[in-house]
Amino acid sequence: MVDLKSQYEKIQQEIDTAVLDVIRSTQYINGTEVKNFQQDLENYLGVKHVIPCANGTDALQVAMMGLGLKPGDEVITTSFTFVATVEVIALLGLTPVLVDVLPDTFNIDPESVRNAITPKTKAIVPVHLFGQCVDMQPLMELAEEHNLHIIEDNAQAIGADYIFPNGEKKKAGTMGIVGCTSFFPSKNLGCYGDGGAIFTNDDELAQKLRVIVNHGMEVRYYHDSIGVNSRLDSIQAAILRIKLKNLDKYCEARRAAADYYDKAFSGHPRIKTPVRSKFSTHVFHQYTLVIDKLDQFALQKFMGEKEIPAMIYYPVPMHMQKAYQDPRYTEGDFPVTEMLSKSVISLPMHTELDEEQLAYITQSVLEFLDKN
Repeated sequence: MVDLKSQYEKIQQEIDTAVLDVIRSTQYINGTEVKNFQQDLENYLGVKHVIPCANGTDALQVAMMGLGLKPGDEVITTSFTFVATVEVIALLGLTPVLVDVLPDTFNIDPESVRNAITPKTKAIVPVHLFGQCVDMQPLMELAEEHNLHIIEDNAQAIGADYIFPNGEKKKAGTMGIVGCTSFFPSKNLGCYGDGGAIFTNDDELAQKLRVIVNHGMEVRYYHDSIGVNSRLDSIQAAILRIKLKNLDKYCEARRAAADYYDKAFSGHPRIKTPVRSKFSTHVFHQYTLVIDKLDQFALQKFMGEKEIPAMIYYPVPMHMQKAYQDPRYTEGDFPVTEMLSKSVISLPMHTELDEEQLAYITQSVLEFLDKN
């Protein structure tokens, strides 16, 4: 699904030098490179505070801890997402409230969010899925109306821009009270291990988050709050600094690959290509088709036989997962999510795709559909 080796080879000298510099410095934890990356990412996002951490899941958990959410508080999010979004809500004893998504963008449906708000609701977690922003304006209006926190799950859309109705642009992850991202290797901005970060413009919250990621410790060995151990190591920060300089170029390469896919599948009666919203740029973390009357696993197997990876994100919605079964929800409650779970397929999407590869991938999909 991604070609990290070819991407690395283009920046190998910079990466190797940066990694060796960290090793020679022996500043492996919270070293200079972490602080430098933090500042670089703050500048790129146009946000006051970036708090690096160990991974994207920790970023979500720490954000909720920093906001002081308590067991029993309700947090609204989507059923069509990776488990981490819901996992941290459950781990903290909060109550996940799941809602449906929109059929065009696959992102959370603001009207469903409105209908799910109760007196116990304390936060909304929009997931910028597959590389495109949720429509944030209506969610921000809801949050203001009901005094709710917005925690953006930006693991898949770093680099994307949201365009407000007045033309103002903001980077994904910088519009809520707090945003969270992952630097898992396959992400658009990925390191060579695990990593994550939290963003906020709130000075007081930023200080709380910095304390929480460091064992609840502001002064060494004095613990004023309950925290966790969640740090981005210096080697990963050094790698991310180099890749951040290339992020916009990487996003353009993904868009070019998406353009090829769009054209190749254009007009096919069974294929719906990704919608590009008027209110968001798309950085194509995934290129996901919706195909009518599709046997997903048969297509995935067919592609595998041709040595083409293809993934199904996500075959089982959160409300139907065994670990998150809840008497409030049953099959049929979220028709769009359930339809998507049965009809989506994601094709290879990365910065190194060339025309020969794209032609082989698209021809293989069309070949399967002609026979099935």
